[in-house]
Amino acid sequence: MNTAQFLVKSDLKFIDKVSYTWQTPSNIALVKYWGKSNPQIPKNASISFTLNNCHTITTIDFERKRFSESKKVDFDLFFEGKEKEEFKPKIASFFKRIQEYCPYIFEYKMTINSENSFPHSSGIASSASGLSAIARCLMSLESKINPNLSSEFINKKTSFLARLGSGSASRSIEGPLVVWGNHPEIEGSSDLFGVKFSNKVHPIFNNYQDVILLVDKGEKQVSSTIGHGLMHNHPYAENRFQQANENLSKISKILQDGNIKEFIDLVESEALTLHAMMLTSNPYFILMKPNTLEIINKIWSYRKENKSNICFTLDAGANVHVLFPENEKEKVLQFIDNELSNYCQKKQYICDTVGLGAKQI
Repeated sequence: MNTAQFLVKSDLKFIDKVSYTWQTPSNIALVKYWGKSNPQIPKNASISFTLNNCHTITTIDFERKRFSESKKVDFDLFFEGKEKEEFKPKIASFFKRIQEYCPYIFEYKMTINSENSFPHSSGIASSASGLSAIARCLMSLESKINPNLSSEFINKKTSFLARLGSGSASRSIEGPLVVWGNHPEIEGSSDLFGVKFSNKVHPIFNNYQDVILLVDKGEKQVSSTIGHGLMHNHPYAENRFQQANENLSKISKILQDGNIKEFIDLVESEALTLHAMMLTSNPYFILMKPNTLEIINKIWSYRKENKSNICFTLDAGANVHVLFPENEKEKVLQFIDNELSNYCQKKQYICDTVGLGAKQI
């Protein structure tokens, strides 16, 4: 794996003060990754829809320090207007991982202000949008002090850096479909960064809809980091990694051919397999809630009775992502509002669509 390509190789033209703001989306994996090795290398390849409305907006103010203290990264962190000391260790760990590739971070005092359009730490990949936003701001600075970088390289390095903070963050830079993890059938795919799915996608998947049902807005009982770690000695781990890579081959063909029935079967199976890995870990744990299962059964009944192409997927949490093609939007939204919302906290849900990735503000 060629990580040397991301080292800073030229003299930097430092500036005294600058600020950047980026809006970066969450994403929802269709083929999941669950299990990784250091440093943030996935045990299998994955593919995700980039979302649009579920996003993080992050501003980083960079002010050059008068006296640079080597090996010390200086930053303050504010989340939704409040200083968040409890978030700082994760961000500090991220900065430590990337310091080799971003040595300029030692030159600046950074003030980070972030806010989410969705509940934090509830299984809607807030780390994906949050860490990708920070990486995006850092690369804006790097491109300013090293102006010879191409846009292609900036995207690639942003994904590479984001991955070192949160694996799924590597898939939040571009859209609408992004693959992360080396796979023989996906051109340019890598364990180091996400790449856009380059094959032509069938029109049925254009502007695909994702309604996120907020079954539980609270913080997860078991973090994704811990869950990934439990795959190291998992009795079914190797079979799962093989299955996921095979499913990525299958969904690549499905996305091109437009076989939506096969899409539904594969995506729902992937969601349930992810949670099956949690159920069979040691120690075992359950992130689904009773209302998660109620929703799944309601979706199955609706699909059969209405000959619909609605389906569900799950991230590492209790909330349900309801996926469906745009041509069913009116009817499915009515079903969600009339029935499925009853299983959500305060009947709340988020209407989203696939998106195109990060935007500078």
